[in-house]
Amino acid sequence: MWSRRNFIYRTAGAGAALMIPGWISASGLSTEEITRLVILHTNDVHSRIDPFPEDGSRNAGLGGAARRATLIEKIRSENEHVLLVDAGDIFQGTPYFNFYLGELDIKLMSKMGYDATTMGNHDFDAGLENYEKQMREHGTFPTVISNYDFSDTVLHDRYVPSRIFQKGNIKIGITGVGIELDGLVPQTLYGPTRYLDPIAHATAQADILKHDEKCDIVICLSHLGYKYDSTKVSDIVLAQNSKSIDIIIGGHTHTFMDKPDIYRNKEGENVIIHQVGWAGIRLGKIEVTFEKSKRNKCVTCEGIWVKEA
Repeated sequence: MWSRRNFIYRTAGAGAALMIPGWISASGLSTEEITRLVILHTNDVHSRIDPFPEDGSRNAGLGGAARRATLIEKIRSENEHVLLVDAGDIFQGTPYFNFYLGELDIKLMSKMGYDATTMGNHDFDAGLENYEKQMREHGTFPTVISNYDFSDTVLHDRYVPSRIFQKGNIKIGITGVGIELDGLVPQTLYGPTRYLDPIAHATAQADILKHDEKCDIVICLSHLGYKYDSTKVSDIVLAQNSKSIDIIIGGHTHTFMDKPDIYRNKEGENVIIHQVGWAGIRLGKIEVTFEKSKRNKCVTCEGIWVKEA
């Protein structure tokens, strides 16, 4: 069985743990028909196909692709509208990557029905040609990233800056951002890839998704990292200096968040940030409930331990 920590964020009602303008509690929704969207997310799985060994260590017995697939299937059986996304660093970390170079990871993610991913720095570890090959031959989901310009690389037609998904009557816009590669990834592995300002490009895509495409919710898949002690761009910096993004699903820093963080963007609107550690130890679950009119919505976030039933 799995244990979980459940967090409900709302803007009204006595005893609310956290008050967030723009989001309301489920009890505050009108009695009109509602639609529920479940967003499942992973980050920094790092080729962890098997569970951690039962060796008494901190992560003993946790994770594993088969268990994650079973959990995802169970959640899908209980919910009509489910979106499954990843925030990068699919590759590197176990002998499975050393031997298969990501083939097994992409095949398993396709089998699980992932809707989208973004790119992490370790996804470059076998070079651009390898990433392109694995996604072309085995991937059924897009790589969504707005601040890497792959125009002069083999990935020029293997990525999109944003993508729209329709789940029932809910229109979902997704964009993505990646970390600065210089000094983190050998230049020989990323070639003529150009790194662009993540805040400017995520905001530009989010504006299109929210205002031109009329998406009901905009998600940014981020491999920037949760926060830093320096001025380096992070998820927090992105949230505070962007607009039109509702949820940032993060990665890179392997941060196990016991609850999502909420930050105000440059227009004073709230942005939810969530990240679920690494290695597939937890499966993130964000549940958004909409009124039919889309005037109001509420959100519940969970980090579900992936462990033996």
